Amino acid sequence: MADPQDIFAWQRLDARTTTSGHLTVADLDRLAALGVGHVINLALDSAPRALADEGALLAERGIAYTHIPVPFEAPDETHFAAFREALDAYPDAPLHVHCMMNWRVSAFFYRYHRDVAGMPEPEARALMETQWSPTASDDPRAPAWAAFIERRG
Repeated sequence: MADPQDIFAWQRLDARTTTSGHLTVADLDRLAALGVGHVINLALDSAPRALADEGALLAERGIAYTHIPVPFEAPDETHFAAFREALDAYPDAPLHVHCMMNWRVSAFFYRYHRDVAGMPEPEARALMETQWSPTASDDPRAPAWAAFIERRG
């Protein structure tokens, strides 16, 4: 099955890993058809367009679910540590990571690629900036994300 390019802010990072913004119930069926075995959600349950009972809906489809609610105005190291742990939890399962806009996800993967996977910084930054650049954004919460991506570890 081809990648579903109409899922909001869809991006394939590698053969195992895809990302996006918010999901719909129909999107969950398409992820299942792709063989996704684990979904990580970095958005808050209270976010507009958040999918109610996402974990239960994924369980019905045989997909593991990890929720790491990251406040958009305050990403921190505990969130990043939980993200790293979630990535390692199902090392062989195709993985989908999402939030609302694919901004949180792109910043988290930037740090992961740069600091953990050893990807050259320009390549990691280019992947992130396919979705969002915290250092160039006019969003008033962007400075918190610019500081977050500058941290190491």
